[in-house]
Amino acid sequence: MSSSKSRDGLSIGYRIGYRIRMFVLTIFGPAQLGESNDPKARLERERAARIARARAGSSGSD
Repeated sequence: MSSSKSRDGLSIGYRIGYRIRMFVLTIFGPAQLGESNDPKARLERERAARIARARAGSSGSD
């Protein structure tokens, strides 16, 4: 159960791409920005929205 929970309905390609982009932004991203224009925060918000959509879609089929 915990392994499917950690995937959160995201494909392996998306998860690998997310980790790569987060790593690149951590190393080569801007020094400091506000929450509204920080690329790492934007990436995290996009991922959270994607997880919410996946959970909403799978909750109806249980």
